[in-house]
Amino acid sequence: MTALSSTQTEKLMADLRLVVTDAEALLRATAGQAGNGAAELRTKVEANLARARDGLAQIQDTAVAQAKVAGRHADEYVHENPWRSIGIAAAVGLVVGVLIGRR
Repeated sequence: MTALSSTQTEKLMADLRLVVTDAEALLRATAGQAGNGAAELRTKVEANLARARDGLAQIQDTAVAQAKVAGRHADEYVHENPWRSIGIAAAVGLVVGVLIGRR
């Protein structure tokens, strides 16, 4: 399984939040409907939503922790290799400049 990029992860999180919000709105809209089956279904959906919310929170916490670790590693690398870091930044700037200049 491949790792998701940060933009893909953010989009997935936003989509999941939207699904949870829509499901909660649906539950509120159907709250007045009677019937044993409807009450059972509502309870089941509420439990699934609670699990989804918890899962989203865990995913978000994990993503934040991984971003912090990556930031610390990058910071350590730059402090240990300042000239190499400057060279890499200059090379990336040059490539971006050439690409923009071609347009």
